[in-house]
Amino acid sequence: MLEDLQDDVGLIEHALSRDGVHFTSIQVDSRDEFVQALQAFLPDVILSDHSLPQFNSIEALKICKEHGYNVPFILVTGTVSEEFAVSCLKQGADDYVLKSNLARLSSAIANSMRQRQVETRRRQAETALRKQNEELTKINKELDSFVYSVSHNLRAPLMSVLGLVQLAKMDDDNHQKLFHEYFNRIEHSIYKLDETLKEILDYSRNARSEVCIERVNLRGLIEETFDRMRYLSGSEGMDKEIQVEEDVPLFSDAHRLIVIFNNLISNSIKYRAATKERQFIRINVRVTRTDAFIHFEDNGIGISPELITKIFDMFFRATAKSEGAGLGLYIVKEAIDKLGGAIQVRSNFGEGTTFEIRLPNKQEIVPLITTQQQAS
Repeated sequence: MLEDLQDDVGLIEHALSRDGVHFTSIQVDSRDEFVQALQAFLPDVILSDHSLPQFNSIEALKICKEHGYNVPFILVTGTVSEEFAVSCLKQGADDYVLKSNLARLSSAIANSMRQRQVETRRRQAETALRKQNEELTKINKELDSFVYSVSHNLRAPLMSVLGLVQLAKMDDDNHQKLFHEYFNRIEHSIYKLDETLKEILDYSRNARSEVCIERVNLRGLIEETFDRMRYLSGSEGMDKEIQVEEDVPLFSDAHRLIVIFNNLISNSIKYRAATKERQFIRINVRVTRTDAFIHFEDNGIGISPELITKIFDMFFRATAKSEGAGLGLYIVKEAIDKLGGAIQVRSNFGEGTTFEIRLPNKQEIVPLITTQQQAS
């Protein structure tokens, strides 16, 4: 109790006892005594008069803040102005009680202690959450590094083995035909494992990398994706139809767009209808100031009705012959979600599949950044 008048101390103690409050108190009236009491007495609540001969409540509040004492601080004083009371509350006091109305003191103490307990638990929860987030960030970075390292370390020897297998097949002669089927199986297994590793890398990058907005040459991006697919079995027989209407430029994340088209185009090639005389992939794009609308269509084997709702699930594989880990269309959906877009699918089994994609055009973001840079 920070109070210099013994009579007032008696009145305060009497009011608390009358309300059934069990307490032990110590009275101080100077700065040195107050600091010593904080360290030795360790109060659960501080009751402070405002004006003392050599000290006041505002100084006492500052000391509590500076030393990190998180206990309720209640001003118990004579008549004060409303402006002064509000000022004390803003500076950290929990409540104020007039000495002429000590009947309110016990409830003020109870409420203040309860509120401080709530704040303490909240701070502890925030500290724990912050620590967990820091640990998760560290784990995610380590996982990113691990996935990248393992994937690349595995792909390098795979490509070496694949090269040797292809050379062996080229040098194959009549007395080695027995091994030709074995070479084909080895080659197929390597392609499957390589596809799985690429899917894992795409998933990791999409999940953890920030969205990077830039101006995108969509036609060029699609053409480059087709060019990368030219070595994929069956790609040579596919007709491609690309139509891009860009009334305005598209601003989006080029890397995620590459991932989206890479998965859609490779799926269309892998699941083409080989018995059809003409096999095609048709891509129509319309870009407006607010959105890009992508129509992606093929006339492949299609998707059966019972599987159509599952194709965007993680690890979903339509057939046992599917390459990769079943992450392709899941990654497409996740990448589109990251960009704030949407995707829908229609398919008739045996006839083909159509994807309708809407992506927001982030064109207003880049000019704003450029303007700010020029202004600086």
